[in-house]
Amino acid sequence: MNGKYLYFAISALLGVLSAQYHWISFILIQTLYLYLLFKYKRFKKLHLAIIAICFLTFLLIGLHAVSINKTGIPASTTTFYLHYAQDPKIDGDLLQVQATDAQFKEKLLIRYKIKSEQEKENLKTKTFYHCLCRVSGTLEKPAIAKNPNAFNYRNYLSRQNIYWIVETQASPLQNCSSVKTTPVEMIKQLRYSGINYLESHFPVEIASLSAALIFGDRNLFDPEVLSAYQKTGIVHLLAISGLHVSLLIAMVFYIGIRIGLTRQFMINFLLMLLPIYVILTGGSPSVIRSAIMIFLVLLTVKLKARLKLIPLDAISLAFLFYLFFNPMVIFDAGFQLSFSVSLVIILSAPYILQGYERNSTRMLVTSLIAQLAALPFLLYHYFEVSLIGIFANMVYIPLFSFLYLPGLYLLYIIQFVFGKTPLILIKFFLTIISISNHLIEFLADFSFFRFSPGRPNWLLLSIYIFILLFIFYIWETKRFPKRKGLLVLLCLGLIIFQQGWNWLYPYSEVTMIDVGQGDSILIQFPHGKGTYLIDTGGTMNYAEEKWRERTKPFEVGRDVVVPFLKGKGITKIDKLILTHGDMDHIGGTFSILKELEVKQILMPSVIAPSDTELDITLEAQKKKIAVIKVSEGDRWVSGENEFYILSPEKNFTGERNSGSIAFLAKLGGVRWFFGGDLDQEGEEKIINKYPHLKIDVLKVGHHGSKTSSAEAFITQINPKAALISVGEKNRFGHPHSEVLERLKKTNTLIFRTDQQGAITYKFYHGSGTISPYLP
Repeated sequence: MNGKYLYFAISALLGVLSAQYHWISFILIQTLYLYLLFKYKRFKKLHLAIIAICFLTFLLIGLHAVSINKTGIPASTTTFYLHYAQDPKIDGDLLQVQATDAQFKEKLLIRYKIKSEQEKENLKTKTFYHCLCRVSGTLEKPAIAKNPNAFNYRNYLSRQNIYWIVETQASPLQNCSSVKTTPVEMIKQLRYSGINYLESHFPVEIASLSAALIFGDRNLFDPEVLSAYQKTGIVHLLAISGLHVSLLIAMVFYIGIRIGLTRQFMINFLLMLLPIYVILTGGSPSVIRSAIMIFLVLLTVKLKARLKLIPLDAISLAFLFYLFFNPMVIFDAGFQLSFSVSLVIILSAPYILQGYERNSTRMLVTSLIAQLAALPFLLYHYFEVSLIGIFANMVYIPLFSFLYLPGLYLLYIIQFVFGKTPLILIKFFLTIISISNHLIEFLADFSFFRFSPGRPNWLLLSIYIFILLFIFYIWETKRFPKRKGLLVLLCLGLIIFQQGWNWLYPYSEVTMIDVGQGDSILIQFPHGKGTYLIDTGGTMNYAEEKWRERTKPFEVGRDVVVPFLKGKGITKIDKLILTHGDMDHIGGTFSILKELEVKQILMPSVIAPSDTELDITLEAQKKKIAVIKVSEGDRWVSGENEFYILSPEKNFTGERNSGSIAFLAKLGGVRWFFGGDLDQEGEEKIINKYPHLKIDVLKVGHHGSKTSSAEAFITQINPKAALISVGEKNRFGHPHSEVLERLKKTNTLIFRTDQQGAITYKFYHGSGTISPYLP
């Protein structure tokens, strides 16, 4: 059966997918798969029958996982008896910890806002594991995705069998009684204590990297440095992977042999150590995969000649075992990347890598193979890939493997045993880590090497996979005619085909992005004819005590608008229209300027711009972006589409909302009114100047506040549809009931982002449809 387990793994994958999606389609695919194995691989009927049974087994496992993937806790429940199951995470004044409810046997996520700095320090030192606690709180559903391509937190938690968040006002460690600690909990507690030990005994640069490489925890990392690792495509080095596990096991085995222990003893020791190590490092998919593979290899060595296991079989069996016990992990990005990259490297080793004799060349080729294997998954989950990662791996893999990994383990052991680490070692690692962090941040700014075509749909994913398979086939086949030229063409096609698809897409669209209590609207025309962004949303930041500040506080521009744009493959904004200086409209601009190319910024012509507007102007000057002050009478045309600025007058001196840029846009035969937070006084001026103004679609002013959308204004323009950008359960009570009534009187169809998520109007020439993201 050597090399045959891969076919069982493929069948298991199809079985699990058939339980999650259209099962008839996957049964047809499985039937075709069996036929191909019979026709071209000459599989015997017995093997085909076993593979078919494997498919049915994993189909049933998947169906069972789907059937039990629901909550059994009533929404009205307010008292819970909790047994904590994971390390607590304390970020600023927020504590989050997973727990299992003793009554319902269901996992919950507990959230508690810490009251004081002293309480925060006390919670950091307390153990959460050996207690059963009575906690009062309210059940909240996790957030859902309200924009296309946005991260769906509810789905993410449900695949971990968590369906509720408990919001509690009291410490989750009150009203607790001691219970017996399990061995698994003891190991988890050891991990938590180890991370805290690093944080309290080493400089933050060393502690953060040590926590990542020793315990698989990246929470201590500076967000900017972590973001740089992600942008350059080498963030996998901060996760404990097969490389790290293999090096560690090899070091332990070598040390054991050198001090006189027998090979048999060391194999038995490592077989017992691996499950402990998985728990100690957080149990990420990459750790579990590599641990299972090494465990199986060690087991075959222990059994000697009675069983042989090649790497391809080891990863196939690891896949089968993992999926058998946790079929929902198929949706985890780490699981997908770990298995796909490892599988492709294993398959490439005897056919492609052996053709390169020099170590440096082989490392470069391995890095390229890994990047190609990861490409579809990276684009689907993160919408972009950094091509510079291929070369960054050449520097950082040896650095992590031969310096950081053994060195940081050594520092930790010295500090733990002797209570003090030599200052020269601390300074040495601080210097190296500082240099490598500055280098990675420098490389992360090379946007030229960033490939951002957006999230591919299933058809585009299939094309990516087909091109990749063809690349590997030609690369492996040494005598393929004009092999090198064809490989270059295929690689170029891999890079440009989706961007070409995006360019050829014939529809224009207007999308009101759900940014909560704020505004951000995208206007995009096909074939590169123009991409406009009206406002960027913004997060109101209030001065807080230092201990309350989050490591990476939510910022709507970075966390909502930029991912939305990149998910659509948008990397350039032709016109960034900032209607006025309020933070909820322009606060996200700095993230836009940092992550995307902006050609031009339009601002209202006002005498007294806000501090944020002045800061944006300064940032634009640094990046050599044109800033244009617009006023009534300005206009521009883009193909069949026209834009007319209606307000404010030049050098406006009034209240900020009254000075919002208000403009009429004729898009696809539909007349739109965009007015920022224009108040009733500003609306009155417009209808007095333009008494025959009629509007098809109204962007309702000031989030539906009664200070905007005057009855006379609504009656005159008589909109067919109205879009309201408003935060869910906002403290202002927007949209106001009076505004909604005024719109209903004119039979206006109302769309609201708080209830329906993003609102999109897609049109082609003179016809189009408007549709909300949520039904």
